[in-house]
Amino acid sequence: MRFPRALLKALLITGFALLLPFAAFAGGEGEEGDVIKVGVLHSLSGTMSISEVAVKDATILAINEINAAGGLLGKQIVPIIEDGASDWPTFAEKARKLIERDEVEVVFGCWTSASRKAVLPVFEGLDHLLFYPVQYEGLEASKNIIYTGAAPNQQIMPAVSWLLQEKGKNFFLLGSDYVFPRTANKIIKIQLEAEGGNTVAEEYTPLGHTEYATVITKIKAAAPDVIFNTLNGDSNVAFFKQLKAAGIGPDDIPVMSVSVAEEEIKGIGAENIAGHLAAWNYFQSMDSPKNAGFVERYKAAYGDNRVTDDPIEAGYFGVYLWAEAVVKAGTADTAEVRMALRGVEYEAPEGMVKIDPVNNHTWKIVQIGAANAEGQFDILWSTGEPVRPDPFPALISPDEDVIEPGVMGPRS
Repeated sequence: MRFPRALLKALLITGFALLLPFAAFAGGEGEEGDVIKVGVLHSLSGTMSISEVAVKDATILAINEINAAGGLLGKQIVPIIEDGASDWPTFAEKARKLIERDEVEVVFGCWTSASRKAVLPVFEGLDHLLFYPVQYEGLEASKNIIYTGAAPNQQIMPAVSWLLQEKGKNFFLLGSDYVFPRTANKIIKIQLEAEGGNTVAEEYTPLGHTEYATVITKIKAAAPDVIFNTLNGDSNVAFFKQLKAAGIGPDDIPVMSVSVAEEEIKGIGAENIAGHLAAWNYFQSMDSPKNAGFVERYKAAYGDNRVTDDPIEAGYFGVYLWAEAVVKAGTADTAEVRMALRGVEYEAPEGMVKIDPVNNHTWKIVQIGAANAEGQFDILWSTGEPVRPDPFPALISPDEDVIEPGVMGPRS
């Protein structure tokens, strides 16, 4: 459905003042029975806000589109927005508030695996539902989380295989110091050993770290064929600027990133990252009518200078997957919607996506792109068809210590 630009600009109100306008837009007195409350939980401040604010915006875009088209089950959706503030205990606190005090039917949110791990006990303990929109390290499957980002076999592992074929065998692993990069790199090292590659070095820096001179010196000494980058947040701005300043470009040592997309390029500067690589399931440059409409509506809502990217798109279509399940269930009740979500499909901007009924992850295509001077990605490789998610790669033993307690084990 296409919406007039003027209507979108009128409807797409962002920020913490959303609740009052939406209650009024629902008609009547804004009684609880006339609305469906949902939670939106992202870092709107701190080191991760560079990535998460835009995902929040995309989530609100989808909610507003559904409301403009008549709502769900005759009711308007009211988003209640909370700031996780790039702080994992805060994420857990805000998740509990949304569920217990605000009585939302579902929560859309989180970016880092640290934030997801922090809220997981809350959602499982209260038997509630989280839509998580970002690629991650896998080794988890919870009945209380719908994973709309990539599992390892839908991003990290295909990127490693492609690099081994196209760029070389010697990998320098660089990541932020928390669960996603450390677990992803453990998977990568096992994969490299199995496929004939080599890990020449492995380095971690704290989230928010901005001084990469020492790391770049180590990169020069190791002389890898490729840098596999799992840095998150605004550390990427410092790293790519300093890498270029040190005279290392994509023709010297290409960087493959799995947490740098179009939104992050805006902060990094296209001139500092052009030619370097990223693996995702969606790029703004995808050529399809569905994606063109999505990009147009997003820009109409938030400005022509804004870009879309993979987590933004996953945050957007996650709302539509949930809405499909609400219609299917005939209710927004969390327990019934969770059952209705099994196998639900939606034609997203990236193509048809489907929730796997076995593990609550999403079938997605896999793509690799090279950043260009316009801040977009030229797509170099794609699976073309959606790949079945496998959060428990066969290369990883169920006994590996990267599997944390408190989550469902691997499929039999």
